[in-house]
Amino acid sequence: MSHTALARKYRPRRFAEVATQEHVSETLRRAVSADRTGHAYLFCGPRGVGKTTLARVLAMALNCPARTGEGEPCGTCESCSLIWSGRTSLDVVEIDAASNRGVDDARSLRERAMYAPSDEHRFKVYIVDEAHMLTREAWNALLKILEEPPPRVMFIFATTEPQRIQQSASPILSRCQRFDFRRLGVADIVARLEQVIESEGARASAEALRIIARKADGGMRDALSLLDQVLALTGGEVAPGSVREVLGLVEEERFLELFDIIRGHRHREVFSFVEALVDEGYDLVEFYHGLVESLRLLLRVRLDGEESVDAAGEYRAALEARARHFEAADLVRMLAMAADLESQGSLKRVSQPRVLIELLLLRLSHLDHTVRIEDLIEGLGGAPTDKAASVHRGSSPAPVVGASRRPPAAAPPGPGGYKKKKTGHRQKRRAVTGGRR
Repeated sequence: MSHTALARKYRPRRFAEVATQEHVSETLRRAVSADRTGHAYLFCGPRGVGKTTLARVLAMALNCPARTGEGEPCGTCESCSLIWSGRTSLDVVEIDAASNRGVDDARSLRERAMYAPSDEHRFKVYIVDEAHMLTREAWNALLKILEEPPPRVMFIFATTEPQRIQQSASPILSRCQRFDFRRLGVADIVARLEQVIESEGARASAEALRIIARKADGGMRDALSLLDQVLALTGGEVAPGSVREVLGLVEEERFLELFDIIRGHRHREVFSFVEALVDEGYDLVEFYHGLVESLRLLLRVRLDGEESVDAAGEYRAALEARARHFEAADLVRMLAMAADLESQGSLKRVSQPRVLIELLLLRLSHLDHTVRIEDLIEGLGGAPTDKAASVHRGSSPAPVVGASRRPPAAAPPGPGGYKKKKTGHRQKRRAVTGGRR
């Protein structure tokens, strides 16, 4: 028998099974149970968070003959099975807008939507994935039918870039009910992966699942695909080492070694460190992303302690030991320098990022440590003054006694000023001449 991918095998069949999107699933379930569903929906959010899945569950609930009173589909009948698997169904049609994006495709969709469902108790549902790929002309062709749709017809648009719809077809937004999907947290992804591991009869450590969850970046589909890939390599035993091997991640010990190089200002060892990474086949872009995450963890440990970091115990202790040698201001500057490399797009413009990585590490190793002004004054043989201490605490310094003040600038002479000056001159002249002209 052919293998079914975990992302498809464990796709939710009911509203209650959709993780982290309760604000969407609960609203849709209540709308189905109360017969208050809209005629057009816009599902927005990052990839792999359940947009298409919830669209299918909604279509299943509308057309399920064994639907519960709470609005949940049974998930096992013939109609639900066809819709859930994405196979051909008379009343539920999925369209990929990336390959059907023109005005002719939109007109064809509009004409098909005019036909009634196959049964008077069913709904005709059109699920349009990657809806932001539709052209402006295609959206204009759908405006009228979205404003005045035929009875028992529903449109569901799913997109990862709603801002493009806002730019090309803003009137669409007022004709649809919009739902924004959230990214899934690491804890939610790990909980779901543990259920899948138990169902598959495999074993996995908590640290290995955390690595997969962090790599998935909030997407459940990506997490299940990565888990499927690791299980194919290990055959049922998921360990942190095998996860890093499959995903091409750099070991945590390498970043600890790098922090020691930076702390000791051992500039010449930067080149040998990067060369070892290249010789062992690591992707330098992946190393860069791991470096940014490690700097963020080191800064958090420096500010909040090791208990605030979700990592293995040994790695947290190692971060705590190295965080003592860095000031928080130093780590902030290092993290800002590392983040600038990606924000400027430098890594995407070059085919060989080795020089940029080496330059970044050299800048980090040459970075001077932050020194408090009190320590600097004490090192010079003096005691910190009250003024320096007040400046360090953030209070304003006391004013200097005996400072001279400049007199306020005189106002520019107006017509009245010239008149008074002229009148005074005449009085002085009359006093000298005795009033004779």
